[in-house]
Amino acid sequence: MTAPVPDPSPAPGEAPTGADGPTAQPPARDGASSAGNGPLQGVRQLIDRLLVANVFVVLAGALWFALAVLLHSQGLEGPLRSFQALWQPLFTPAIGLLMAGALISGALGWWQRRGQR
Repeated sequence: MTAPVPDPSPAPGEAPTGADGPTAQPPARDGASSAGNGPLQGVRQLIDRLLVANVFVVLAGALWFALAVLLHSQGLEGPLRSFQALWQPLFTPAIGLLMAGALISGALGWWQRRGQR
């Protein structure tokens, strides 16, 4: 029997390797240098963290709502009432912020791709 010949091309998602190990990847083209960290980098990082936290608030609200509906069908009204009390001041703005963040992120990505042509 003969041994199978390994495929020289890297698997999808795997970094290509050379004779000395992994080959160098080109620097990211996001407009910010990795050494300088422009003045807006901190603001962008803060916004990113707030949006990630917001996603978890929306997911927690969705789970709470699903559980409250199940408990409502069993005759327990408390969780659904408390969810309804928090709907307007907490969950509506959180969902709106999540949608706005997604739209702005998509628009900025489109704008950056457009500028690279």
